Amino acid sequence: MTPLAAIIGLSGHRLTAEEATLLRDRRPAGAILFARNVADPAQLRALTGQVRDILGADAPILVDQEGGRVARLKPPHWERFPPAAAFEHAPEAALRANAELLGGICRDAGLDVVCAPVLDLRLPGAHGVIGDRAFAEDPSTIARLGAAFVAGLQAAGTIPVIKHIPGHGRALADSHHELPRVAASAADLAADIEPFRVLAGSGAWAMTAHVLYEAWDRALPATISPAVIRDIIRGEIGFEGVLVTDDLAMGALSGASNDLAGAVLAAGCDLVLHCTGRLPDTAALLASCPPLTDRAAERMAQARAITEAFHSRRPEALRALRDGALGALAAAAPGEDPTARPA
Repeated sequence: MTPLAAIIGLSGHRLTAEEATLLRDRRPAGAILFARNVADPAQLRALTGQVRDILGADAPILVDQEGGRVARLKPPHWERFPPAAAFEHAPEAALRANAELLGGICRDAGLDVVCAPVLDLRLPGAHGVIGDRAFAEDPSTIARLGAAFVAGLQAAGTIPVIKHIPGHGRALADSHHELPRVAASAADLAADIEPFRVLAGSGAWAMTAHVLYEAWDRALPATISPAVIRDIIRGEIGFEGVLVTDDLAMGALSGASNDLAGAVLAAGCDLVLHCTGRLPDTAALLASCPPLTDRAAERMAQARAITEAFHSRRPEALRALRDGALGALAAAAPGEDPTARPA
């Protein structure tokens, strides 16, 4: 049975009987887990095992584990990781080590696709939804640090998801609640997409931005815009990997998720993401979702093969490298210990 082109959320710490039946009958491509799905390492490993018993050993299970305030695996059971901004002036080797440590705890829990790093710009005056989730303001710095983070996740055996393509950094609104409109010129936007262009061939997946860019499409946000996906994401950026939407249930998109699924796939996305975990919503989404295309399946297989080729683990040496670099930064800027930033 060909899986449907959907990644879906789940309701709690284990699959309910109704969820298990839905997954068997409709078979989405994979799942994404949130804090509501996480209690402790044993429970989490059991849940990811349940999902793969139904969907198959290679079914991707995603998690948002950036570090800082976006982390689903948290103390006391898992290490607290710094936000991206903590590494703006750190050596790339330290950032790669941090990402490999982070990826390692995800892989150990059965989570093989990590929705990170954020390649958006951290711009003054923009909405705080990005903020310290971004490495820097300068696109070339973001590209360099993003490449280190991607390499670290791949070395840990996890597939990265760069986000939010083609860029959320100029948004003045939070796409979780409303649709941001970006009025920047095409020239400014061409500079913003540099980090995504640099990492277009890295083997990472990419997650779309629910943002309307007036210079590229005055009517539709990127996620459902054939022009933005064709001309900018696949064209100017040159991204040919797995393109997954941000959550279709977010406030930026109007209409029911099940009505949007066909539109976003027709626009050029490979996978739809639906995160609510509410069974009626998920069932409606899967009832309207087309099957995964052969090209999308090829892209998923390529990303997994690239990650497995990079996979290696040296946790203790990595931790010393990461912590030493962050300690030096804290000593150079007393009172701004990057490991102590809010999560």
